[in-house]
Amino acid sequence: MELSTLDYSFIVVFFAIVLGIGVYVSKKSGKNSSEFFLSGRTMPWWLLGLSMVATTFSTDTPNLVTDIVRSNGVSGNWVWWCFLITGMLTVFVYAKLWRKSNVNTDLEFYEMRYGGKPASFLRKFRAIYLGALFNIITMASVTLAAIKIGGIMLGLEPWETVVGAGLITVVFSALGGFKGVVYTDFLLFFVAMSGAVGAAYYLVNIPEVGGIHALMANENVVDKLNILPDFDNTEVLITLFIIPIAVQWWSSWYPGAEPGGGGYIAQRMLAAKDENHAIGATFFFNIMHYALRPWPWILVALASLVVYPDIASIAEAFPNVAESKLGHDLAYSAMLTKLPSGLLGVVLASLIAAYMSTISTQLNWGSSYIVFDFYKRQVNPNATEKQMVAVGRISTVVLMVLSALFALTLQNAFEVFDLLIQFGAGTGLVFILRWFWWRINAWSEITAMFASGIIVILLAKTSLGDILFAPETGVFPEWANYPFIVVVTTAIWMLATFLTPPESDATLRSFYRKIQPGGPGWQKVVSDAEKAQEEIVKPGEKWSVPSGVSAMLLGVTLIYSIMFATGYWIYGRTTSALILSAIALVSGFLLIKAWGRMKEDIL
Repeated sequence: MELSTLDYSFIVVFFAIVLGIGVYVSKKSGKNSSEFFLSGRTMPWWLLGLSMVATTFSTDTPNLVTDIVRSNGVSGNWVWWCFLITGMLTVFVYAKLWRKSNVNTDLEFYEMRYGGKPASFLRKFRAIYLGALFNIITMASVTLAAIKIGGIMLGLEPWETVVGAGLITVVFSALGGFKGVVYTDFLLFFVAMSGAVGAAYYLVNIPEVGGIHALMANENVVDKLNILPDFDNTEVLITLFIIPIAVQWWSSWYPGAEPGGGGYIAQRMLAAKDENHAIGATFFFNIMHYALRPWPWILVALASLVVYPDIASIAEAFPNVAESKLGHDLAYSAMLTKLPSGLLGVVLASLIAAYMSTISTQLNWGSSYIVFDFYKRQVNPNATEKQMVAVGRISTVVLMVLSALFALTLQNAFEVFDLLIQFGAGTGLVFILRWFWWRINAWSEITAMFASGIIVILLAKTSLGDILFAPETGVFPEWANYPFIVVVTTAIWMLATFLTPPESDATLRSFYRKIQPGGPGWQKVVSDAEKAQEEIVKPGEKWSVPSGVSAMLLGVTLIYSIMFATGYWIYGRTTSALILSAIALVSGFLLIKAWGRMKEDIL
């Protein structure tokens, strides 16, 4: 496939603007570490919200959605749609707590909530575990998608894509810091959305597909359209719907959907002007991320089933693609090769935008852990602001190189998604409860983190996995693998919590004074303080969490209703679309009323 002059013009202009922004803000971003990583905590909600959406709009996301739809149908997306519940809980319960903490990174929270050597170890280890290991895995997945796009659409070798895309992104990230990332995310969001919508509209109407009505009636597509899985197929129902909705959303740590907030979502909440802006940013992000964005990708995935019904047809059409990179996720890139000149340039620019947004965010967030939580805290406590910015820029380059090398070993996006979900299984509950239950201590989190990883490795690399979950011969059905990890991990960290001493009264009272989380889980701390005649803020008669949970449920109803109403309007199922649209209006009205009742507590 050859690009026209018009296509190249779109791409060159886009690169020039992005690099221009990075150079423009580089001087102020390098002023100090707060500017480089949090932009001085002056960001408005709408800019941070768009930045969150742009960050999660990565090159691997349309590939992942395509893989899911082609393998399990539209309903297979519940493996990530379920994280909306996590997102809404963050909006209405945790966003204000994070902003009130005023930490530089979410890992700094550990030495605020816990004390002593265990807290220090936890902060240091998580800085490397998340900032380096998990971050490299996530970026490798994004880079893998870029490799596949480059190979299919431009005929590039994997190393050529890695060097080309990675070099520009790492230069931009190292120069502009967090402010450069957020400013360009504003541009990247609109470019990426325009490309996704334009591609979906054109590809659904190409002669091979024949338009939306022909697509909906195609024999390869009909059984893939259901938004809810087949309730008569027990195994599919449990795997694709019940486990994600009942267990996965609260039990697993996953980048961008951390229970209780965390990662780059927390970074943006911490950069907000105040608590209200932090809440507004996360709510705006969840609406855009779930309600509006998935359908262009889903439509392209469904259309790909008509043009490339199986992996063999993709391999036949693109014989130069290495066998190790073949998979259903390639179908998205394969469909994009059918775009006309001009639109092709816009879509390629949008994919470059998606890649740069995600990678630049991951690099800035990961290097913030390395600088604040490892270098400053453990290596050089007296580091100057200039040294910290320098270490941030060096670690940005190192993280990019390592993730690029790892990307060359991967095969498809879903294997990375599954790996991250399993390694985080069972840890989520401790992240949710640590704000509201005094008895959680540093050993709770340390135990959860190690237990989850060890269990996953044992099940994957030893005969234990076959003994317990092998099809037909296993002790438990195959679908019980994930719940098993969650139950065992949770039991282990709960046991560790009660077998180890609680945090000191001084640590608990200091945390309570600063955050004021309230609720029955802190009653003992308040009572002990009163007995010692120490002045401390009481939980009060009105605890904001119950009203926050009510708002969360309304928010979940609102966004799911919008998302599925959109799907049914596209399908032409008017009655279902009207009912869901009405539910969205009602839940939106009730949410506004609930927000009004919460306002005093939130502000």
